[in-house]
Amino acid sequence: MSSRAFRIICEIEPPTKPDLRHARHQIGVLTPIADTFLIPDNHIGRATVSSIAVAHEVQTMGGRSIACVNSRDRNLLGFRRDLLTAAAYGVDQFLFVHGDKPGVGDRAGGLTVRAMISEARAASGDPVFAGAAPFHIGVAANLSSRLPSWKRSADFLFAQVSYSIETALRWREANPVQVPVYVGVMVLASVGMARRLAASIPDIQIPDELVRQVEADPAAGVDAACEQVLALRDTGAFAGVHLVPVSRFRQVAARLEPEMWRGAHAPKAREPLP
Repeated sequence: MSSRAFRIICEIEPPTKPDLRHARHQIGVLTPIADTFLIPDNHIGRATVSSIAVAHEVQTMGGRSIACVNSRDRNLLGFRRDLLTAAAYGVDQFLFVHGDKPGVGDRAGGLTVRAMISEARAASGDPVFAGAAPFHIGVAANLSSRLPSWKRSADFLFAQVSYSIETALRWREANPVQVPVYVGVMVLASVGMARRLAASIPDIQIPDELVRQVEADPAAGVDAACEQVLALRDTGAFAGVHLVPVSRFRQVAARLEPEMWRGAHAPKAREPLP
């Protein structure tokens, strides 16, 4: 990158029980390599502790956070409640997504990501939110299609997880945007995980060679993901990565920490992502 630091946004596994100890542990372990933490929302169709509450917990620990909010589980009133809660907690960065296929039940109220963006933007002119920081909004981008015009109004973009740097670069070239783009990198922890990803996200192409390596040595998935992070950094094409370490967060932190003060990674900035 030129004048902008290459940032690593680490996704943590959200709590599925009323206990934040594991979330705090992940945050503590990943802090040396993470510029920001992404908190998923009702991850893979399971109920989790509010992403806004966990994002606030990150901030109380001295970190920066992005609360993921999905449209699938909300109606408009519920979303307005979330904005009020976020403003009360001082959480001002969001990633708006459609949401994974639910395990139980259907969509809550027909809310869309596009409608959530409009509502969050409108909050800046609402007297109810007077004195609150403006919301910074990110959206997800699919690498297999062109970026719709309405997504270009976002403050930052999270490009879909890919195991191919070439695919990410082709999408970046075909979608020239001025806002920061963070490309997804996910640790492949097991062969079973590879099968689940292929079944749930057909657009993701997982190299057969990587699957064979992980089958022979589970640590190969950590090495491949960390090498991908560094290679993406060296392209200069992205503002950073959205790193999903899954259960391998300890190994990822140990592998990447020595690299963090080399090359294009700079000291952590505290301003919003855009």
